[in-house]
Formats: sequence, structure tokens, C-alpha cells
Amino acid sequence: MQSVDVLVVGAGPAGLCLTRSLAGSGLSVALVEQQPQTALATPAFDGREIALTHASRQILQTLGIWQRIAPGEISPLRRARVMNGTSPFALGFAAEREGVAELGWLLPNHLIRRAAWKSVQAQAGLEVIDGTSVTAITPGVEANTVTLADGRQLAARLVVAADSRFSATRRMMGIGAQMRDFGKSMLVCRLHCERPHRHEAWEWFGYERTLAMLPLPGDQASAVITLPPQKLQALMAMEEGQFGRTVTGFFEQRLGQMQLAGTRHVYPLVGVYAQRFAGPRYALIGDAAVGMHPVTAHGFNLGLQSQHRLAQQLRRTAEAGADIGAKALLARYERGHRLAARPLYEATNAIVSLYNDSRLPARLLRGAALRAAHGVAPFRKMIAAHLTQRQSL
Repeated sequence: MQSVDVLVVGAGPAGLCLTRSLAGSGLSVALVEQQPQTALATPAFDGREIALTHASRQILQTLGIWQRIAPGEISPLRRARVMNGTSPFALGFAAEREGVAELGWLLPNHLIRRAAWKSVQAQAGLEVIDGTSVTAITPGVEANTVTLADGRQLAARLVVAADSRFSATRRMMGIGAQMRDFGKSMLVCRLHCERPHRHEAWEWFGYERTLAMLPLPGDQASAVITLPPQKLQALMAMEEGQFGRTVTGFFEQRLGQMQLAGTRHVYPLVGVYAQRFAGPRYALIGDAAVGMHPVTAHGFNLGLQSQHRLAQQLRRTAEAGADIGAKALLARYERGHRLAARPLYEATNAIVSLYNDSRLPARLLRGAALRAAHGVAPFRKMIAAHLTQRQSL
């Protein structure tokens, strides 16, 4: 039976970044992924634009991933506004007010995945096992035995689940998860805009729908439209001209006329919080640990933090010649990530619950909350600091 130090399940951004983070550590790594390597090398455009904080950019730069993305594909985020219905009050953030050039950056998800895949090519001590999946995990004292769909078995001192918020590996580890189905889906697409967006992002909580507009390079922006699935089906069925006119109306022509600039994609909105992030010789990272509602744009950044936090623990332990699957190590990882994730997860769900409720009492409360946030400078500063703080590496 083949033996490895770390077996990572899932070659999404979290799994690939953890794999890259372990480069040069002396640990052998096996990366298991259902997709073939050809799909990993050239991931298709999926409509999703990722908002990166300063800390996340720093992590990607350290891993050599940021440098593999063409500068012309990266859009700086300089201003942001949060709006509620027809209220004149908006919660605003501006880079110049915080003494930085950008609040953050927007990158296409598929380009991050492609760059992360390129970063692990020819990595010493790495074996990529593609086109198969994990079917069973048998716990052991010194290693867990992992059985693959093709019949192979591997002994791993540590198994890491990074296979999405609907992680099958998490269930094999015997870990349940708190799942919240928001009953809505989001449609994402790129649009050509008649008026300049000036690199400002919007989050607009309407009474019938939630809208977001993310500034992209040139005259393009990414629209994120949250509605019940039946209403999104009608949008998906529209021909391009009608769709552009409809979305222009949604945004009240604030960026002038809009025209579709590519394909439309729909994703269900489900939040996930695992009951545990670690166990006997296994750990969860990325969405397998915490899958966030996208309204606060924390999900990808939190996933990067999780792999960074675990990798730091593993590298220090390997350097000391100690056991990378030790209970104390995994407990430290779980404690640290839970402290970082739980407040964000609960706060995000609270925002979604309040601002997706169109009943009159909720409308009054949402307006009062936004007015209060608008008038409290320390609150705005706290949010802006979270976006612009750097990672301790």
C-alpha cells in the first residue's frame, strides 16, 4: 500500500493552495480529484468574480499564484456602497478614506483556479491522482487508510477534505454539518455598461430581490441577482436583448444601458458550517469546513485563511520532526479557525435573514440598521480594516 504524509481531497482553490503551501516542507502530498487534469488545467468560465482582501492577495502572492494572473484581468475595488430599498441612506466605503489605493481586488474564479493549478506543477513530493474519488476512509492509529473508486488504497498520516460545501469526504469522516438552504439562487453574468462604474461595488437590498454590481476591467461589470429559483428561470430564458433591458431596469439605469457580455450562470444559495473542523488524523478546509452566503464576500477569503492556518501548523510540526496528525495540532487548527469563522458566519446569516425579509417590520428595522451603521464611523472603520489588513505570514 502506498503511503503519503498528507492526502488532500479536492483540487479546488482551497485544496490547491494548501498543496502549494506545503511545497518545500519535506512532506509528501497526494492530491485526489474527480476531474481529469485537462479540466483542472483549463477551467471553464463560471461567471463568478472573487473579491479578495489585502490579506488574501498577500497569501496568493506568497504562493506564487497572484503573479500568474494577467494584470489586465484584475480589477481594483476603490469604493463600495450598501443600499436598502429606496432609502437615501447608504453605507459607504472608500479606499482614499482608509489611506490605501484599493479596498480589495476582483478576479475571475476560473483564472484563480488555473493559476493555482499551474503553481503546483512539478512540485517536489506531490502526486496528483485525477479522474477518481474517495469511497472510504478507515481510521488508524498512525495513518488513515483511504480507498479510491479505482480500487487503490493509500495510507495517509493526515487526510484533508477540501471537496466543497457538500463534501462527501466530510461525511466519510463522520462529521455532520449545519446546513441552511436560503431558498433562493443567484444569477451571475458579465455586462457591458454605458456609464463608467469608477471601480465602485454596490450591494443593493431591494424588497423583491438582492442585487450586487462588481466593477470589472474596462466597461464591464458583474451583476449578481438573487431571486427565488422560479424567477431566475424566467431571466435565464430571456433572449440577450430583453435580458439586458430587464437588468438595466433592475439597476434603475444607474450605469446606463447594459448589454450581456457572455454566459449566464445560476447557483443555489446554501450555507454550511461543519460540526467539527478536525478529528483523528483528518481536517476540513475551505467550503468543506464553512460555506458562506456570498452576500458579504467572505467565503473565498475565509477558505484561503483556513488552508494557510493549517499549513502553518503542519510546516512547524514537520520541521520539529513531530506527528503532523497529532490531536493537539489539529485542535489548535480547529480552535483558531472556529474563532475566525463563527462570527462571520453568524453575522452573514443575520444580514441575509434581515435584508431578505420584505415584511413591514423588517423593512423598518433594515432601514434603521443601515442609518445607524451610516452614522457610526467606528463601525465603518472596523469593516474597512477587515478588508485592508495584511496577513501575518
